[in-house]
Amino acid sequence: MLRRILTLTAIFLVALPSMVLAQGRSFIRDTEIEDTLRLYATPIFKAAGLDPNGVSVYIVSDNSLNAFVAGGQKLFINTGLLLKAETPEQVIGVMAHETGHITGGHLSRVHDQLRNASAISILSTIAGVAAGVAAGRSDVGTAAILGGQNIATRNFLAYSRTQESSADQAGVKYLTAAGISARGMMEFMETLEGQELLSTASQDPYMRSHPLTTERVEFLENYVANSSLKDARVSPEFYERHARMRAKLYAFTNHIQNTLRIYPESDTSIAGQYARAIAYYRNSELDPALEIIEKLIAVEPSNPYFEELKGQVLLEFGRANDAIAPLEKSVELSNGAPLIRLLLAHAMIETGDNAFLEPAKTTLMGVLSRERGNASAWRFRAIVESRLGNEGEASLSQAEYSLLTGDRQAASYHAVQADRKLEKGTAAWLRAQDILQATNPDGTPGRDAPK
Repeated sequence: MLRRILTLTAIFLVALPSMVLAQGRSFIRDTEIEDTLRLYATPIFKAAGLDPNGVSVYIVSDNSLNAFVAGGQKLFINTGLLLKAETPEQVIGVMAHETGHITGGHLSRVHDQLRNASAISILSTIAGVAAGVAAGRSDVGTAAILGGQNIATRNFLAYSRTQESSADQAGVKYLTAAGISARGMMEFMETLEGQELLSTASQDPYMRSHPLTTERVEFLENYVANSSLKDARVSPEFYERHARMRAKLYAFTNHIQNTLRIYPESDTSIAGQYARAIAYYRNSELDPALEIIEKLIAVEPSNPYFEELKGQVLLEFGRANDAIAPLEKSVELSNGAPLIRLLLAHAMIETGDNAFLEPAKTTLMGVLSRERGNASAWRFRAIVESRLGNEGEASLSQAEYSLLTGDRQAASYHAVQADRKLEKGTAAWLRAQDILQATNPDGTPGRDAPK
């Protein structure tokens, strides 16, 4: 069952290139959760003078409470933090604080402290993290993020108390400018304050990498007490989306018994029903899962994520043909969300019907137009192009996939095959030359390359 869950699902588990594989953790990609976090973050980024489209937000599948920024404008949030945060304001508060680290230039300053091979290794790992997220692989079950070097990485990401205070001050400034109360940030810090007396090993990673002081907590409490926004709340839509995000994450990452205990049948909320539908699906109970999903769709017929879940469930239970209609509707309702398009293309391929090959190709082209670094889209396109008899395009697609997933030797090999099969001078042929150059910068031919 685990393998089934970790293939193409609404929640994608992202694997990193083998060079950074270690133990335990992985990225999660999910359209609904990503949209929710983007909704939270956009007013903060704008208040900070950042382009919301220029800051990447990544979800780390890790139960510990943590968030950090690394590798430029990249914000990482653990699922543990999202599950523990009781209100959207708490998550937004953390995002505002981390944005303070970005605008404060704290990352560039900490780079000055890197002086040894261990530090270089850490930077390489962070670069690999970014590459793995860009790859968007959902076909591999587990992967790592900053694993195997946890202590060194934690030290690298640790900020000074001065930087923490600076990020707090910037964070509340951005929150106020966005019309959002700083109460959520204060509540989050108060939660961490209780960990100060715990041993380092027992503290959450956020506490260890973001040193907390009494002065910081007092600053936030005083700021909130004197703020005209102290009792302000974000819109009810944020609260509903927060509840659904937590329900979805919990159901996907916990055993059905735990999910049904937290979200019992007596919980008739949308979030509660959502969690139970996912729990039954993950437990291979198709009928009760579909029954709940159909009820959710009836209540919210314009919700793309319920249609997405229906299509996902049908696909993974071997009903690819039946999955196409709800996934097509989900794509329409979500304005062509790339991950949902990818799931639709997967369903089309799984039908085995050649009539779906051209629509699948068109769908994959739509994914790649918005996420060119999505390795799974290239892998599926390689399959489609091969079945259509377009061997040159198939080889090029496989080369793109291999390049994104860190297999430079395979990328070189497939680029050579593309070079042989594609018409010289075309855009596709020129791209094959680019990949050959990238994988063989010294000019030596790739594996099986023409001599």
